[in-house]
Amino acid sequence: MKQIILGTAGHIDHGKTSLVRALTGINTDRLKEEQLRGITIELGFAYLTLPNGQHLGIVDVPGHEKFVKHMVAGATGIDLVALVIAADEGIMPQTREHMEICVLLGVRYGVVVLTKIDLVEPEWLAMVEEEVAQFTQGTFLEGAPVLPVSSATGQGLPEFTQALERISADIPPRASAGIFRLPVDRVFSMKGFGTVITGTLISGKVAVGEKVMLYPSGLTSKVRGLQVHNQSVETAEAGMRTAINFQGLEKAEVNRGDVIATPDALVASYMIDVALHYLPSNPKALKNRSRVRFHAGTSEILGIVALLDREELKPGENAIVQIRLETPVTLIKDDHYVVRSYSPVRTVGGGRVLNPIAPKHKSTQVEAIQRLSALAEAPPEQVVVHHVEAAGYGGCSFGDLMLMANLPEKQLDRLLQTLMSQKTAVQIDREKRRYIHAATFTALQKEMHAHLSAYHGKNPLKQGMPKEELKSRLPASVDIKLFTLTLQQMIKAGEVTAEEDLVWLADHRVALRVDQSALRADILSVYENGGLTPPSFKELCETLGTPLEPARQVLSLLVNEGSIVKIREEYYCHQRHLADLKRKLVEYLTTHEEISTPQFKDMTGASRKFVIPLIEYFDTTQLTIRVGDLRKLRKQPTS
Repeated sequence: MKQIILGTAGHIDHGKTSLVRALTGINTDRLKEEQLRGITIELGFAYLTLPNGQHLGIVDVPGHEKFVKHMVAGATGIDLVALVIAADEGIMPQTREHMEICVLLGVRYGVVVLTKIDLVEPEWLAMVEEEVAQFTQGTFLEGAPVLPVSSATGQGLPEFTQALERISADIPPRASAGIFRLPVDRVFSMKGFGTVITGTLISGKVAVGEKVMLYPSGLTSKVRGLQVHNQSVETAEAGMRTAINFQGLEKAEVNRGDVIATPDALVASYMIDVALHYLPSNPKALKNRSRVRFHAGTSEILGIVALLDREELKPGENAIVQIRLETPVTLIKDDHYVVRSYSPVRTVGGGRVLNPIAPKHKSTQVEAIQRLSALAEAPPEQVVVHHVEAAGYGGCSFGDLMLMANLPEKQLDRLLQTLMSQKTAVQIDREKRRYIHAATFTALQKEMHAHLSAYHGKNPLKQGMPKEELKSRLPASVDIKLFTLTLQQMIKAGEVTAEEDLVWLADHRVALRVDQSALRADILSVYENGGLTPPSFKELCETLGTPLEPARQVLSLLVNEGSIVKIREEYYCHQRHLADLKRKLVEYLTTHEEISTPQFKDMTGASRKFVIPLIEYFDTTQLTIRVGDLRKLRKQPTS
């Protein structure tokens, strides 16, 4: 059977708690102060089974203006509201504010209950009913049942119960799929049980023994026990008023406003993009960057409203805005929220979340703001494409897209598979299931091509650009997996060529000019004549009377083609001389098995300045191995 939460709403002392007690026999005023003062301060909870067997969880909220924040917390997650109006007083300030809050939170079903009818004459009651009809015009309660009730005498209670039964039949069941989320509205300790939290399970389901996470702290715990309507259960589903007993979680670690959810499924964010309806009842415009109290789930957090396309929002207007908070929240697209002014405190607006993990926007980003505006009513595919495109080179993970699109896992997976088959999206990380837009992928290829082209222009005699250098010139958001995938795609397309640590454009050819050809011959001649003791690179340039950079480019070309071998920084040798030395060294070690540095010095006829780099070069190239002060063949070289 589907799960339904009934919430009360209305002005202080209009009989909400008495109505719940008359209906269920449960006194929801559990605190001593509430019982002494005769007013509801904290949220109260009860339950009711209707004649047709339908179970209702009931949340009784305080009506005093000082406790409206508790009312907002209690109204989160309700399916059905009973707007309670005392017949002897009629519509009062918190009647209006509670009504506005219910509208902003997206409540769609409800009844109006006129209490204390035993205190008024029929003519007065008729006047109040007429006032209610005018008050509810244009709201979700227009045309809803208006039920006269006396909690003292019981008059009207059967009709109230019947109305709840009829309306409950029309309320669609909540989907049990999706991320398990339960905003905490109460936390306490029980001797022998430990920490217990209560709340309305707003999506998904949870079972005894499952691991859960507390957001935004990230603490994890295991569900030791579950209760629904004071009965122990093995599983709780969306729509249930649920009490959860935790293993190893201290009461001090949990606060009202925290969210218990599936581990690592939610993302805590200080910035959220929202569609804001600024109430017509507001006395003045909302200024850009106004400080507000942001209510979502059961939390109240201070923050500012950043108006993205204007400097002020007039009463009754709608806008796409960014809420920037002092502490993070964990929300999902389409979650409802309420905004209250900082001081004096009153409800000023609210609406739905568009992006729960938003980047910071600037008012100059007109195109981004326009695309964001389209998200309010966009179909799921358009929402996913928007976020994948907006993520740039960093891409979007599958988990983030679930939050930003508010889609079940299987539906989102099918949608992404379709986008990839249509070549709209590209998966850049299979393990983390991360995606970028195809246009972004193409843009990165063009950027890499431009860097390679510029490198070839500056270094025409170099075969290619080091891969690490190419990656270092790209934005920091391009990680190694995206870089590698893009490079592989460009190689596959025949656009670039790569060997070992170098990459170059496929049409790049090393070509010497006439003057460079002459310089090449001169450099080769110097190293040919220099034997194993050639001049340093700087001395070579001075001998030839050539600038350092042109000579270094030609020398780099000779090294790449193997004509010259780099022994150490600034020490190069002609490959023929090095090959002769290698042959002599192998022959000596084959016969004598080992050689000392002085013996190697005699073999080369060179000074220690050259001998040490040469013998270490053969160690580095794996020809020899050092054992103490001696060298031996590492392995017999092949011909």
